[in-house]
Amino acid sequence: MANRSTSTNTKPIDKKALSTTIDAFWEQHIIPTLTDYIAIPCLSIDFDPNWQQHGYMDQVEALALEWLQRHKEPQWQIHHQRIPGKTPLIIVEVPGDSEHTIMLYGHLDKQPEMEGWFDGYGPWQPVVHEGKLYGRGGADDGYALFAAIAAIKAMGKQNLPHSRLVILIEFSEESGSPDLPPYLEKYQTIIGSPDLVIALDSGAGDYERLWSTTSLRGMLSCSVSVQVLKEATHSGIASGIVPSSMRIIRQLLDRLENADSGEILLPSLHTAIPEQRRQQIDATAAVLGESLQESFSLVDGLQTVSDDPSQLLLNNTWKPTLCVVGQDGMPTVKQAGNVLRAYTTLKLAFRLPPNLDYRTAQQAIQSTLTADPPYNATVTVNFDQGGNGWDAPPLASWLQQANSEASLAFYDNDAQYFGLGASIPFMAMLGEQYPAAQFLITGVLGPKSNAHGPNEFLHIPYAKKLTSCVAYILARQFELNHQPA
Repeated sequence: MANRSTSTNTKPIDKKALSTTIDAFWEQHIIPTLTDYIAIPCLSIDFDPNWQQHGYMDQVEALALEWLQRHKEPQWQIHHQRIPGKTPLIIVEVPGDSEHTIMLYGHLDKQPEMEGWFDGYGPWQPVVHEGKLYGRGGADDGYALFAAIAAIKAMGKQNLPHSRLVILIEFSEESGSPDLPPYLEKYQTIIGSPDLVIALDSGAGDYERLWSTTSLRGMLSCSVSVQVLKEATHSGIASGIVPSSMRIIRQLLDRLENADSGEILLPSLHTAIPEQRRQQIDATAAVLGESLQESFSLVDGLQTVSDDPSQLLLNNTWKPTLCVVGQDGMPTVKQAGNVLRAYTTLKLAFRLPPNLDYRTAQQAIQSTLTADPPYNATVTVNFDQGGNGWDAPPLASWLQQANSEASLAFYDNDAQYFGLGASIPFMAMLGEQYPAAQFLITGVLGPKSNAHGPNEFLHIPYAKKLTSCVAYILARQFELNHQPA
């Protein structure tokens, strides 16, 4: 698409007007739509295999497209041609004032419900309370599409020049983005080669500044099942003769993880940690201090893995970890009878260092769990989600300057950089495909926002300021890259 113009003239950014415009747009046009979005149980495909029959993704796609049609500018183009059998994808193409391209990324699929929501709250029951919008998917990260549009329209109101913009919104991120590669190929000409990628699916160490993610861990999940009987048997008759499937699976877990410290015991799952990342971790620890532990809803008296914030951040961003996230074969306490169960199945979720190929981890885990099974029990391992992490390229001076200016303008604090323990598979894909691109990976998932868990919320005042930061950085990207020689 042709650019709007070839002018490189710039004009001052009215930061106050930018903030005022964006705040009003959020109140009038984003919060009501996010409320409607939260009410739709648009589960990602791993959690809803019958997503096509249920039609919730179609509902969310229709909601987003209808909203876009109401707010798009005449020169914008919306692309949403579905690949048969694949989840939707929406691209908004916004002409710019230069040949540079900036991609803005988000997703509209959701994690499952989870238990433990506050009374009167729920995953599909949007509630606004004390500046927070509760409900599944609002922060992770249904707001992204609407915030990106708000930022662009606010720039347009001041006639601020900007590069060509491509907003990409997918619907399979929470399942590892399996449907994204064919769309990237289909829309390769439209996407082009981004000079900057802004992803709005990440976290924040606090709600006091702009946070930029420097690394993301890889992820790998599998189910491991231990079977000892063809049918469950009276525990008084079988115990002491038949080995418990639970005891065997505990032994298998001990091959993977030190039960006292949580350290992963497989050497091939560990990698060297770059010195620059260690320095950034120390800087972030100095900013957050004890508030890092306070960002979680800990039970009274619980001790975290370490008292050292730097060590906690290191564990969370560059060390492999294991969580048991689900189980089969075990009845609830209320329904449990005195039987020796036939099998135990656990769902294991691994987080991997940013620079480790997940396939290396998969091979090591597979062989560790299946070699010489205790009592010669039947051990089955099935892998599902897997994806590589991501380590950001060196930060360009212009982007560091723009981030700092934006954070100071809208939060009164300088920007901060940190690694995130979570995964965004899309980033690894783009990092490989566009090695020369710069990245601003940011988001609203701050303390206690609890993405993937109960009581997920979007911090509305923070999200408004983040939207203003995005608009400011888009405008400054043009200015800083088009200054006269």
